[in-house]
Amino acid sequence: MAFDGITVSAIKAEIEDKILGGRIDKVYQPEKDEIILGIRSMGQAYKLLLTSNASNPKFHFTQTNPSNPMTPPLFCMVMRKHLQSGKIIKIEQPDFDRILNIYVESLNELGDYSVKKLVLEIMGRHSNIILTDENNTILDCIKHIGHDTSSVREVLPGREYTLPPSQGKINTLELDDNNFKEVLGNSPSFEIQSVIYKNYTGISPIAASEICYRANANGSTPVEALTDIQKEVIFNEFAKLVEDIKANRFYPESITNEKGKTIDFSPIEMSQFNGFEIKKYTSISELIESFYANRDFAYRIGQKTQDLRKLITQNIERCIRKKDIQMQTLRSIKNRDELRLKGELLTANIYSIKKGMTTVELPNYYSENQELVAIELDSNKTPSENAQKYYKAYNKAKRTFEALKDQIKSNDEELAYLESVLTSVNNCTDEQDVKEIRRELREEGYVKKVKNQKDKSKKHSVPLHFISQDGFDIYVGKNNIQNDELTLKFARPRDIWMHTKNIPGSHVIIVANGHTIPDTTLNEGAMLSAFYSKAKNSSKVPVDYTEKKNVKKPNGSKPGFVIYETNKTAYITTSEEEIKKIRRGD
Repeated sequence: MAFDGITVSAIKAEIEDKILGGRIDKVYQPEKDEIILGIRSMGQAYKLLLTSNASNPKFHFTQTNPSNPMTPPLFCMVMRKHLQSGKIIKIEQPDFDRILNIYVESLNELGDYSVKKLVLEIMGRHSNIILTDENNTILDCIKHIGHDTSSVREVLPGREYTLPPSQGKINTLELDDNNFKEVLGNSPSFEIQSVIYKNYTGISPIAASEICYRANANGSTPVEALTDIQKEVIFNEFAKLVEDIKANRFYPESITNEKGKTIDFSPIEMSQFNGFEIKKYTSISELIESFYANRDFAYRIGQKTQDLRKLITQNIERCIRKKDIQMQTLRSIKNRDELRLKGELLTANIYSIKKGMTTVELPNYYSENQELVAIELDSNKTPSENAQKYYKAYNKAKRTFEALKDQIKSNDEELAYLESVLTSVNNCTDEQDVKEIRRELREEGYVKKVKNQKDKSKKHSVPLHFISQDGFDIYVGKNNIQNDELTLKFARPRDIWMHTKNIPGSHVIIVANGHTIPDTTLNEGAMLSAFYSKAKNSSKVPVDYTEKKNVKKPNGSKPGFVIYETNKTAYITTSEEEIKKIRRGD
């Protein structure tokens, strides 16, 4: 379900029950569009997340412990100044809309009590977090909206706070028979479900569809095609839902399809998803956090790796362009042996050639049939000079070829390295992974080093850890630094090393501990190797595996690059669902 007024009301009821009367003892801003309030209430500690993220604006209690910037952003400092140690005295949802107001009483600089209002507006890309004083003057906001951004409403410090422009909808909590009949009478040709969500605040399309479903009505039926009895039943179901909302009767649940993918959530029971797997939750916050966990992570990692992806992609494109030029040059000197042959034939027949000739045909004494070879001559040069011209052209082409071989090899290695780094970016599981890749690229010269800048981070991320059905530990490197450490320092000689064949991907180590690795474990390791590679969405991915003692790292090679021998190859088709079945280690 969209983060509609019903969802806001459900979460409001939950947090109101827990933190009303509590005190704010901490304020964090882990992201540019997100804050976390640490609240103590009735002897318990709570963390309330509010985010104005354009993709997933929301609020709920959270169990996560995100890392915070070394220096708090200005908005965070303003929040701390006005809200820290403050008491939460009221929480409201104006007009049953997607807006949350939290009123906080605290001491001002003069030692007097004053009330501040913290506002979260859930409005898609216009979402915002706003702090106002008791006079409704904006103290600060997480997103500054000036006249150049919006001609309708400025949201800036010092301005008076006003609600977003009204859409002319009826407050759902004020539903009655009269306004419902009036709404239907004004929209005879429109579908009944669209009439409901377009005319009442806080009702999403799926909620309107649920109201119709409960009334045994088709939501796509035009109003004029409904009988009076059908309209009455729809109104009654709508009214029952409103009564549940007013009484804070919510039944949080997630909806999972036949493929095992959670496709939606709802703060109310969803009868229309009959046949789907329904999971009940006792906490709406727990449901929301669980549902959004993957998409929040994907968005945050996407934001933090955007510049890295651009940098890596630009260098990959540079290598590809360079490879094209190299191959063109290679094609231009493919006849270098013919140049040498012509020089040798001219030398062998030098006394039969006269200066001034422009062409000559000479028998190829290297060939059994000694067919004639046509050779162009410079009429201004002697036969010897013409021969030398071909020798020089041959030697130049030979030198070019030798140099080109090394250049092509070097360029191919760089291209493979960059593609492996891009795969590592796709495999990032936390912010520390991103930092390590950034550090790796800096050490390899792709990211400029800033003078006197010290890397303050002492943390190191660890490889992914899985446990096979047979109880064997399987480790997966998440970046090239980890790949090197995992293969070259951690793995023992008889452990099994795995990697996709000629495809960028992670190093995978199966810890043998002196035992023979069963086929089921080998298959799980190969699945992980295929999944954490560039070919994760492909079928029949070739995965090479061998004992670690057969794996070597050439001197001077880039991070993650190794050579190996005496390997076997498995062909694997996997999916995210299959990977989820493999047990995670600690």
